Amino acid sequence: MKIPITLFLLFLEDNLRIKIKKMPSILIIDDEKSIRRSLSEILSYEKYTIEMTENAIEALKLLEANEYDAILCDIKMPEMDGIEALPKMLELRPDTPVIMLSGHGNIDTAVEAIKLGAFDFIEKPVDLNRLLITLKNALDKTNLITETKVLKKKVSKKYQIIGASKQGTCRTSNSRKKSAEQSTIH
Repeated sequence: MKIPITLFLLFLEDNLRIKIKKMPSILIIDDEKSIRRSLSEILSYEKYTIEMTENAIEALKLLEANEYDAILCDIKMPEMDGIEALPKMLELRPDTPVIMLSGHGNIDTAVEAIKLGAFDFIEKPVDLNRLLITLKNALDKTNLITETKVLKKKVSKKYQIIGASKQGTCRTSNSRKKSAEQSTIH
């Protein structure tokens, strides 16, 4: 019997506590085919999984259907530019960092992009080292956010308020000790 590899990997993670390292996935949005191809080749060489599109409208459709670890988005594009698409992308995927790219940008455009929620702004032609460092920092931030959410869930499950009294005291449940502790609410 053949088992799909994704199901097998999920089984390993869930049942054997083996962490499978997934290659980060990057969505590249740029109307210039040569830029898309260059970024894709560079990032593929660095072991990123790449998906590309030539416009923001298609990118929004991809974001509705898929999750990405980071997004590289050009600012000047036909139909819908990157600045217009940025809030829509962040609405769909609020924890996904968006790095804006532009060959026509100025300081005002960069400030506007950051104010709208972009992780960073990189001018074209793209400096390879700056791109890779920015991408690494964006992914590190995303990992920290994810870890924080997991830890908050674990803590909230460990200490749950299970009742209250008129004196302003409550009982908390500590799942490890299997006992309730009494504390005063101030």
